[in-house]
Amino acid sequence: MQNVTPGLWSKYLRPMTILLVAAGIVVVALLGTSVYIVDQTEQSVITRLGKFRRINGPGLHFRLPFGIDKQYMVNVTTVQTEQFGFRTLKSGVSSSYAGLTTESTMLTGDLNIIEVEWIIQYRITEPKAWVFNVMERTETIRDVSRSAINMLVGDRAIMDIMGSQRSTIESEATAFMNETFRGYGLGIDVIAVKLQNIDPPAGVQEAFDDVNKAEQDQNRLINEGQQAYNAEIPRAKGEADRLVQIAQGYASERVNRARGDVSRFNSVYDEYRRAPEVTRRRLYYEMIEEVFKEDTETVIIDRNFNNFLPLRDLNAPRTPQGGR
Repeated sequence: MQNVTPGLWSKYLRPMTILLVAAGIVVVALLGTSVYIVDQTEQSVITRLGKFRRINGPGLHFRLPFGIDKQYMVNVTTVQTEQFGFRTLKSGVSSSYAGLTTESTMLTGDLNIIEVEWIIQYRITEPKAWVFNVMERTETIRDVSRSAINMLVGDRAIMDIMGSQRSTIESEATAFMNETFRGYGLGIDVIAVKLQNIDPPAGVQEAFDDVNKAEQDQNRLINEGQQAYNAEIPRAKGEADRLVQIAQGYASERVNRARGDVSRFNSVYDEYRRAPEVTRRRLYYEMIEEVFKEDTETVIIDRNFNNFLPLRDLNAPRTPQGGR
């Protein structure tokens, strides 16, 4: 190199260096426009001269350089969120929000004004449809969502919206949005619609608080009454069952006693038919014994044993206070 004259350097080596530098630039440009990496959360939609070519998954991929092939990265795993009626200014431990009454103010079915804030969560499921079918994708999602919530709120009374119909509105809105987006070919799936804050206008907030308190008191009294009912009914049923069992036992006792009396009468009657006089006398003795079994002051005297006469024993001690 030291023996090369300045004229020779200018004549041969300088053009060669320029060519090498140019070739390096071409190679770098070629590699920079033909090699790309797709992230794990994404899919790449490839077009060639503006026409759809293919979809590539995560990894290192090649394409034709210099803008012949173009790729569009589409996040297909992350759940994306749109907010309505408010915006999150700062998220974290102490988040801050800004309200947008132009989106949240609605008219209910019973002609009341209400402020509704909500969010939708969706995931892109068809990258090709997401890239090609709709131009204003975010605006379309927001317009359809606002239309769905306005329609569902406008079909219901304000107290139903603030109370029992909240979950119904969320599920019906999800179904309506998915059906509409499928019709548009947007390539997304709405996972959830969540109503955040549902409040009446500030001027009538106090009146609605009174109504809510009255409904809570009503529900509390209903629950207390139901609790008392549930406690009293089993007790009453148990008492009724006890009385029924006592009555059934008494009925069985009377029936069995009556059957025993019938059997005893029949047996006595059979004996009477075989020996009337003996049976008659035995029955008389048994009757006298039964009548006087607890009387200790009466002596029965009949020397000839032709008849029994009850006579008082005058020598027996008298019981005080009118006793015999």
